Amino acid sequence: MLGFGRVAPADKQGTLEYMIKEKGSYQHLVDDEGQWTERKDVRYVHVMDRRGVDYRDMENFADMKNQWLRVKGNFGPELQFGHIMGHAFDEPVLILKACIGNRSLGWDLLPPGSKRFQFDGKTYAGYKDNPLSWVEGEPKKEVKWYAGRQYDADTSHAKAVLKNLTKYYPGYKGQGYEVAGFVWWQGHKDQNAAHASRYEQNLAYLIKVLRKEFDAPKAPFVLSTIAFEGDNLSGHGLTVAKAQLAVSGETGKYPEFKGNVKTIDARPFWREKEVSPSGAGYHYNHNAETYMEVGNALGRAMAELLSNKKE
Repeated sequence: MLGFGRVAPADKQGTLEYMIKEKGSYQHLVDDEGQWTERKDVRYVHVMDRRGVDYRDMENFADMKNQWLRVKGNFGPELQFGHIMGHAFDEPVLILKACIGNRSLGWDLLPPGSKRFQFDGKTYAGYKDNPLSWVEGEPKKEVKWYAGRQYDADTSHAKAVLKNLTKYYPGYKGQGYEVAGFVWWQGHKDQNAAHASRYEQNLAYLIKVLRKEFDAPKAPFVLSTIAFEGDNLSGHGLTVAKAQLAVSGETGKYPEFKGNVKTIDARPFWREKEVSPSGAGYHYNHNAETYMEVGNALGRAMAELLSNKKE
């Protein structure tokens, strides 16, 4: 979700400029003069922890992006997702991204109320516990962190933006807002035996907790599977992806999610490093096409769920 889609150079396979100029893709991102377009009906804000801040400090965060939706530096799925939302709504749209890299749902993003569990002879942390795991009867080796700290920080940062929309949305005059939906794309750090085994349970619970946190009980929730190595995804990564697919409303496994939760399978959007700007697999090789297609699929899924909500 953090986003490392590479924009340039135009002669490098897998960059956004290459896809536009050499493949003819994503022409809506440029105008007739070849300049980046800008949507004045879709605002994009990304907030994130400042480096070096005490982990207990939830108020001190950085505005990574506060702009109208346009191409400006590395990007994530929000770019194409935002374009689709701009078409789906007559009202002004805010894409509010609160995230940071290298965080797991089983530890950093563990939602409030999550319980401890046993795995392979260890006790694993529930919400607010410290450390990540321990052996009962032995001294705990505590760290400067706790289970769910990133959940607390990200939700706190998002709420701070919503309380100060005059700063983040030019022209806002206190008319109020609606949390219209949630988007989730995460899972790399959960590719270990303990957290992968718990991922589905944690994810289903997270969906419910986030809706309550933001007083949006009926807000659609869309998510993407992880997709490392595409169809060759295996091991704990495959366990995580299957868990992500399992919560989708159409599976029937969670009847309360029917028509309001949808997972898209991102594995078809994986691009090998040979056709990408980078070999950093954990950031999808910085391939712009991957990020654009994931954003497109998430946007279409959200538009579908929003349409269901209106019916």
